[in-house]
Amino acid sequence: MTIVAGYDVGGAHLKVARIENGRLAAVRQIACPLWQGLDRLDAALASAAPIVSDATIHAITMTAELTEIFASREDGVVALLEQLRQRISGELRIFTGLKGFSDVQAARGDPLSVASANFLATARLVAERQPHTLLIDFGSTTTDIVACDRPQGLSDAERMQTGELVYTGLTRTPVPSVATRAPLAGQWQGLARDTFATMADVRRILGELADDVDVHATADERGKSVPESLARFARGFGRDADIRHLATWRAAAAYIAERQLRSIHDGVLQVLSRPGLMTNAVVSAGIGAPVIAQIASRLNLPVTDFGTLIDAPEDLRIWATRCAPAVSVALLQSKTG
Repeated sequence: MTIVAGYDVGGAHLKVARIENGRLAAVRQIACPLWQGLDRLDAALASAAPIVSDATIHAITMTAELTEIFASREDGVVALLEQLRQRISGELRIFTGLKGFSDVQAARGDPLSVASANFLATARLVAERQPHTLLIDFGSTTTDIVACDRPQGLSDAERMQTGELVYTGLTRTPVPSVATRAPLAGQWQGLARDTFATMADVRRILGELADDVDVHATADERGKSVPESLARFARGFGRDADIRHLATWRAAAAYIAERQLRSIHDGVLQVLSRPGLMTNAVVSAGIGAPVIAQIASRLNLPVTDFGTLIDAPEDLRIWATRCAPAVSVALLQSKTG
């Protein structure tokens, strides 16, 4: 039996997938707060071992080179490749974007092709299975928007210019980076521009956050109940929370969630404005995939989640969608041999 492991090494999460004979057999997201040190990656890899340790080939993509512990993106890629080489037993195949896969030595010599190329792995797989599709991967920290047949930007800097990368995520984004004011009790209220609350708090207040997707500590390192989320959210308004007025707070939270959705929609429209682009459908991915259905509806385009597109087993479909780049590099490598 041929077993291929896929890794998406991020600055906040490690996502891993296991492909057996060309079909998804396991997938998992593991907290990996890399800004606290490379030992966090070691711990995440140890947690992933039951899924991937017996794989014949290990296919790797990454975005973690952006983490603050590295002096530059190039240094980050080289350091991560060395860490992975030491910690993973077996053949490593590194995804280098449009250039495909390479060994570790070649990847070290071309770090900018390795850096933040995970979106290209998903886009390539989607394009092979469903042409003329727009991929929208709404993750915990960022959102990728890619016309899969014709991706434009390759680096994060380029994609932030083209609209293909919107730096906003379902859970980790601070509220005041989404909006600096919101309606509250019939008036507009300015917000403190500090990280009292994140979008995870907003979505808990709205009752829209699945219990298993937010794996990091809260901004104040307290709990994740609705009252605790509301207390953090209200602090950004310079107020104390009162659970008796939850409906009022939910209206404010709904406005901020809409502002975030609008920023993604704006990126989508920028991407779709490119001359000659043909788009017939949307594929949603990331932990925020259900939210992307709202954008597809506004565009009057059919939407399919990534897990359904790849015909993942039903019990793995949700997490295949949430961990699309890890699944994609593993599937692409399993085809390459």
